[in-house]
Amino acid sequence: MQDRPRRLRRTPALRALTQEVQLHPSQFISPLFVHERGDVTPIATMPGVSRHSVASAVEQAREALSLGIPSVILFGIPDHKDALGTQAYAEEGVIQRVTRAIKAQVPGVTVIADTCLCEYTDHGHCGPLCEVPGLSGADAWTVDNDASLTLLAQTAVSQAQAGADVVAPSAMMDGQVAAIRAALDEAGFAHIPVMSYAVKYASAYYGPFRDAAGSAPSVGHRAGYQMNPAGGHREALREARLDAEQGADTLMVKPALAYLDVLSLLRREFDLPVVAYNVSGEYALVKAAAQAGYMDERRTVLETLTGMRRAGADAIITYHALDAARWLQEEQVRL
Repeated sequence: MQDRPRRLRRTPALRALTQEVQLHPSQFISPLFVHERGDVTPIATMPGVSRHSVASAVEQAREALSLGIPSVILFGIPDHKDALGTQAYAEEGVIQRVTRAIKAQVPGVTVIADTCLCEYTDHGHCGPLCEVPGLSGADAWTVDNDASLTLLAQTAVSQAQAGADVVAPSAMMDGQVAAIRAALDEAGFAHIPVMSYAVKYASAYYGPFRDAAGSAPSVGHRAGYQMNPAGGHREALREARLDAEQGADTLMVKPALAYLDVLSLLRREFDLPVVAYNVSGEYALVKAAAQAGYMDERRTVLETLTGMRRAGADAIITYHALDAARWLQEEQVRL
């Protein structure tokens, strides 16, 4: 036989030499949950992930950078929650304080601030609530889209004032990117990029995150504003195109694993960087299977992250970031 593909798989060095997809810690974004307490609290539904104090979050950011991970994304868990999520845009809010601390002590880290209200509202939704006329039960309540835009824009400006390098609106409100872009520009932050959660589904894979952030809705559901998993490619393209036209600097697909086709679609259709969010439920599934002895955690994680890169992700938000970076360093040493 003239054609023997196995020739190029014979050794680790040959496999590395000929691989098309590269996975590197510089492509990872490490999520950090930060609360206002002074302790570090493990999250039961996400083994290996904790809620951090401001001081501990700084050290986590420092460790990430030492492993070659240049970016963290911050999620705040305030002590006080209310109907308008006021701690999201408070000058001394938890995200504002931890952002200032990280930028002061680990200035080489890129700080991405999740720009949403769900962690800060007492009802767990992504903005102030309003009633839906003619509906009852769980469908009777939804988020007031236009009232939320003002608060999201205010939050983004507050995060930029605290030193955030990137703001990442995740509320799935129509027009949120335009509102945030205009507010940032007016406040003198035209240089701050907007990482849009452009294609974000109403997914069951968010369960552990809602436990971690205390953001499970107390009334209603998010299906009225987050995307329908069966919505198809047309809806995904429409959402991504709207955000791109409104000034988004990057586009995100969330969750990643069940939507690799959508990730690939955005990579083909847009010339903006594309981010994949390897979400909490995807993380928890691998952890549970590994702890039960059903799967090899290291191989599964690296294969999964490689699949996201192969589908078109330029960067990956993943709770596996620190472990994956260590494993990649070990593999490089072995080569």
